[in-house]
Amino acid sequence: MAARIRLCLILLLVLPVTVILTPIQILVMKAFPKHAGKIPLFWHRYLLWSLGVRVHIHGKMAKDRPLMIVSNHVSWSDILVLGSVGELCFIAKDEVKSWPGINWLSALQRTVFVNRQNAREAGVQADTIAARLLSGDVMVLFAEGTTGGGNKLLPFKSALFGAPQMALAQSGLESISVQPVALAYNTLHGMPLGRYHQTYASWPGDMELVPHLLNFFVQGSFDVDVCFGEALAFDRSTLRKPFANRIFQMVRKDFARMRRLYHKA
Repeated sequence: MAARIRLCLILLLVLPVTVILTPIQILVMKAFPKHAGKIPLFWHRYLLWSLGVRVHIHGKMAKDRPLMIVSNHVSWSDILVLGSVGELCFIAKDEVKSWPGINWLSALQRTVFVNRQNAREAGVQADTIAARLLSGDVMVLFAEGTTGGGNKLLPFKSALFGAPQMALAQSGLESISVQPVALAYNTLHGMPLGRYHQTYASWPGDMELVPHLLNFFVQGSFDVDVCFGEALAFDRSTLRKPFANRIFQMVRKDFARMRRLYHKA
């Protein structure tokens, strides 16, 4: 009963604001595209506040532009968390377009969808992301290519780093900045989320989305740490595989450090 009451209260807080902001965001996207990130930023912060999720930021987002952020991927909620930190746009897998509600919200966030199974589309998709980078949008890449279990990182896919190469090819720029970011869900109601309780927050691909989403909303009070690492320059001489591995090592190191903040044993 308490869970249902909490869920109803959250919906009463979030749905009216979402309905009001949606047409405004559509108008802003068409008439003032340079300001299209402001409403999603507010909405993500408001939603996390409604849920009781606390985001702890370590370091700062780089001021360099063009800028691509590369993060580990724990759950669908990573978009809410990172979306509350700055005016960001996301790169998502193509199947998200078939998720009711989330596909609509993703479109309002100006998400770029990629089909990682279709090699013929890879060049076009990288070209689209590159154009967005060059227009000033900060693009977020979840380089594992899927969500993990929240206890360790999956290897980063070097093929997903094609966008910086394409952006350099389209411009006269010397380099594109790529900033590693580590996400860690560390506590629930103030208690550390150990190895066997990470599924309260994490969303591995074999779990049904809707039950996990509803349970996340009901549980609410998570502490999430977001650690910005040092931005690296991706230039014309950069090789994707070594670069992807270097970014992976930086994110893994910061992820482990964020986990140790709450798990001393």
